[in-house]
Amino acid sequence: MPIEPSPSAPRPRVLSGIQPTADSFHLGNYLGALRQWVALQDTHDAFYFIADLHAITVEQDPEALRRRTRVAAAQLFAIGLDPERSTLFVQSQVPEHAELQWVLSCITGFGEAGRMTQFKDKSAKQGTSGTSVGLFTYPVLQAADILLYQPDQVPVGEDQRQHLELTRTLAQRFNHRFGETFVTPEAYILKAAAKITDLQEPTAKMSKSSSSPQGIVDLLDEPGPLRKKIMRAVTDTGTEVKADEENKPGVTNLLRIHSALSGTSIEDLERHFEGQGYGALKKELAQILLDTFEPIRERTGKLLADEAQLDRMLAVGADRAREVARETMETVRGRVGFLGRA
Repeated sequence: MPIEPSPSAPRPRVLSGIQPTADSFHLGNYLGALRQWVALQDTHDAFYFIADLHAITVEQDPEALRRRTRVAAAQLFAIGLDPERSTLFVQSQVPEHAELQWVLSCITGFGEAGRMTQFKDKSAKQGTSGTSVGLFTYPVLQAADILLYQPDQVPVGEDQRQHLELTRTLAQRFNHRFGETFVTPEAYILKAAAKITDLQEPTAKMSKSSSSPQGIVDLLDEPGPLRKKIMRAVTDTGTEVKADEENKPGVTNLLRIHSALSGTSIEDLERHFEGQGYGALKKELAQILLDTFEPIRERTGKLLADEAQLDRMLAVGADRAREVARETMETVRGRVGFLGRA
C-alpha cells in the first residue's frame, strides 16, 4: 500500500519514467501507468522522466528521437501532469544519470546483469551481434535513474520487479561499502490495470512492437480512424455481450476497456448490453474513447505548436531534477574517493 502522508509530514517521493519510442502513447500505457501518474501528484513528491537514454539501446533516427521526445512530453502534460505539482524532465538533460550509472556498474557483478530476464529474452532474439553493451547494462542505468532522486517508492509492474530488486541490492551494497548514502526504495504496486489486448488479435497483448496499427488505440488517433478501429475490432461467435476469457476474448477485451474508462463494472455492463449485440457495445465504447482522448489530442497539438515554450517547460523540470541529482552525486563522489574540484 502507498504511504499516505500526514498534513505535517513531507510527502514520500515517487519516481517513474517512460521511453519516447513511438509517435503516440497507446491505451495500454494510459491505463497501465500514465493515468495513475496523474493521481500520484496529489499524494507524493512526484518525479517523472522521458527515458531517451534508454531509447538508444536500439538504433534510433536522431530526428525521430528528438520529435518523439517532444511528443511524449506534450502528451504527459496534456493528460494532466502539472509542473506545479510534479517534476517532468528529459533524462539526457540531467548528466548525473550517466555518471551514477558508471559508479554503480563498477559494483555490479557480470552475472547479476546477465540474469536480467529482459536482457536474456531480447539477446536471445537478436543474437550476440545484434545486442549492444547498452542493452546489457541498461538495468544499471535504471538503478541510477532511481537512486539519484532518493525516492521512497517506485511504481512497478510485474515486468519491472526484477530491475527494482537489482536497484535495492546495489543501494544496499553501496551503503555497506561506502557508508549510508542511498534510500532503499520500496515497490509502489500500481492498481491492477485492465489487461488490454490487441483489437485484431485479442489473445495477444496490445503492443507497439508487435501489434498491427489497427490493433492499437493511440492517444493521438484522429476521431475517424479511432472509431473505425473499434468498429472493426475482432469479436467472437454468437451475439451475447458477456465476458468469457476463453470463448469470447474479443468481447471480453472491449468490456475491459469500457469498464476501465467508464468506471462501470463488467457485470453491470453485461446487464446494460443484454439483448443489444456487439454493435451497440462497439458504438458506445468508441464514443467513450473519443470523449477521453480527444481533449488530450487537442492539448497535445497546442503544446507542440509552440516548441520553444514546451522546451522551456522541460528545462524547468530538468533544473529542478538536477538540484536533487547534483546533491546526490556530490555525496557519491566523496564517498567513492573522487577528488573534489577546488
